[in-house]
Amino acid sequence: MTIEIKVPDLPESVADATIATWHKKPGDLVARDEVLVDIETDKVVLEVPAPEAGVLGDILQLEGATVLSRQLIAILKAAPVAGEETKEKPVDVAADDAADGLSPSVRRLVAEHDIDVAKLTGTGKGGRVTKEDVDAFIKNLSKPAAPAAVAAAPVAPIAPLAGRTEKRVPMTRLRKRIAERLLEAKNTTAMLTTFNEINMAPIMKLRKQYGEIFEKKHGIKLGFMSFYVKAVVESLKRYPEVNAALDGDDIVYHSYFDVSIAVSTPRGLVTPVLRDCDNMSLADIEKAIKDLAGKGRDGKLTVDELTGGNFTITNGGVFGSLMSTPIINPPQSAILGMHKIQDRPMAVDGKVEILPMMYLALSYDHRIIDGRESVGFLVSIKELLEDPTRLLLDV
Repeated sequence: MTIEIKVPDLPESVADATIATWHKKPGDLVARDEVLVDIETDKVVLEVPAPEAGVLGDILQLEGATVLSRQLIAILKAAPVAGEETKEKPVDVAADDAADGLSPSVRRLVAEHDIDVAKLTGTGKGGRVTKEDVDAFIKNLSKPAAPAAVAAAPVAPIAPLAGRTEKRVPMTRLRKRIAERLLEAKNTTAMLTTFNEINMAPIMKLRKQYGEIFEKKHGIKLGFMSFYVKAVVESLKRYPEVNAALDGDDIVYHSYFDVSIAVSTPRGLVTPVLRDCDNMSLADIEKAIKDLAGKGRDGKLTVDELTGGNFTITNGGVFGSLMSTPIINPPQSAILGMHKIQDRPMAVDGKVEILPMMYLALSYDHRIIDGRESVGFLVSIKELLEDPTRLLLDV
């Protein structure tokens, strides 16, 4: 029995996808629910598992191919359910595949170069001819015989790049989308950045004093991000323009507080969303951020978790950044950049003290947010973080 392997239903906002990685080759044994292929969209990577155990037949769409929702991409030959020949049958099927013909990619290469298949030596499973076998055969054919006179010829000068290599890798769909959105932000917004600095000593003292108790009660460490999110939400309430967005000639003011958190993943930077942050405690925020960061690293984020958000926080300080100008995440109107906490000499009441200081950077769309709102918003965050009691008293 043969089973069709198709592209999963893609979200409405995703037109097509790309075959990222085939984890199995034609003729390989496959267990039920074992991942066959990763399909990459503009936002997430979808894993396609095997619906039944069996042997993977022909792969109809190779890595790098663009595919649509519900498109046929491979054939799976299901294994027999019971019987003494169950163990041997998948091997026989693989051998039959090798005898019946070649994989689509190998057939294409053979046809393009007009190669006699009988001259090829297969190194694949069961003597199957692989794409690498054909490539090696073509390279051997293209090598010219070196005449004896060449040995006596003078040695040519070494090229400047001799011994130096380069690697060319196609951009992933996510990286392409990130590039498009960054250019869109730069070209369609009147972006400006304003800076301030924060004395982090009060929060560091608070974490040292209550960190152990907090972890015992809530099962998670008390980090800095929960304070940042709380301060941002309170400041957004005071400056609703920063929480708004432009839609044509209209300004859309949001009465809810969905904050995007920039997360670095192996595939690129993503911004999963913490929804209704005004209703979340510090512990809820820490747990949600940990969960989203883990999903981001494992490629498990869903489209819903990446959609929306009224304001973004990015923390380059975890990588050692001292100062930066973050780029707005459209259609949002502003983004807050947090940076490395570093001891610096500061003037306090006429005396020089060494304090743990951090720079803040707010990039905003000047079409909707004026200097008064942007500076006031940043000062509000500074006051809330330098005196965390304000967060409790709402002052």
